[in-house]
Amino acid sequence: MNDFLIIGGGIAGLSAGARLSHLGRVTLLEGESALGYHTSGRSAALYEPTYGLPSTVALNEANGDFFHNGPDLLSPRGLMLVGMKGEEAAFDKDAKAMSMRPLTVQEACDFVPILDADKIQMAGYHAEAWDIDTDLLMQRFAAEIRKNGGQVVTKSQVSEITRTALGWQVQVGDTVHDTRILVNAAGAWVDQVAAMAGIAPIGIQPYRRSIARVSAPEGHDVNHWPILFGPGEAWYAKPDAGCLLVSPADETPVDPHDAWAEDMTLAEGIAMYEEYVTEPVTRMVANWAGLRSFAPDRNLVIGADPSDGAFLWMAAQGGYGFQTAPAASQLLADIAGGTQSEIDPQSRAALSPARFG
Repeated sequence: MNDFLIIGGGIAGLSAGARLSHLGRVTLLEGESALGYHTSGRSAALYEPTYGLPSTVALNEANGDFFHNGPDLLSPRGLMLVGMKGEEAAFDKDAKAMSMRPLTVQEACDFVPILDADKIQMAGYHAEAWDIDTDLLMQRFAAEIRKNGGQVVTKSQVSEITRTALGWQVQVGDTVHDTRILVNAAGAWVDQVAAMAGIAPIGIQPYRRSIARVSAPEGHDVNHWPILFGPGEAWYAKPDAGCLLVSPADETPVDPHDAWAEDMTLAEGIAMYEEYVTEPVTRMVANWAGLRSFAPDRNLVIGADPSDGAFLWMAAQGGYGFQTAPAASQLLADIAGGTQSEIDPQSRAALSPARFG
């Protein structure tokens, strides 16, 4: 008998499993052949504490010690917001929300030499933004589960979930897993898992987000450039392994599936980015898409379902999964263990599944 059985091997499930493994025996089930196969493996993850709704920011801020004290998890990046004529309102809103320091156009071009000084009229910069080594973070959480006697099992597609007097039975092929508490961390599939367990779905919607990896502008070393955002997060460009990741920051509602990027969406994103720079994109190296899943109010969903305390949600991470994972998973463990959380009461209420009851 497991104490906790987790469905989902992305950053949500792995971080939850690591924390819960200190409270009891954990088994984590991932349907794919590799961990982080879907959204978590396709993330351009950034740790930016001011990014998100108030409840998300509360989690971000609670993560500071974990990230900064965890060897090699973060590397400096910085974030720059640029805007053109007509984008003043959206620029001011974003600059205020992310506590940005104003830059002159020349200062912005000193950071990123290909910015078009004839078009850009506004710029802001926030140094407190870091790249997250997403693979290393997932590996460390998985290792913590195993170190504490738990198991992480891939190629384990759940076919049936049954409520029992002692907890739950979860069917995977010919194997039945028994557990006291079921943790739903299935990403875009969380509502389907809930329905399978006889729990009312919340209405968590997956959205497709597309990314193109393009060659760096000729003659430029982009590795130390900040991530660039357009006002209203209309697009972004992030240095990555000597190339640039360019995204239209699209949010297309879709059903859960193995996502792929559409050519037109990628072209639109690259065209938006090119409006702000002097060097056109000459070659696309690769492209992909992932699914970002949001609850109706866009807050994460963390905690026990109001109809059954033995069913825990770790869901709706949206675009904040990696940067919230340490604190979000600790909050889940505090709820499961009945211990006091450092997250403030207002944020806990905003994150609780009970808000949909």
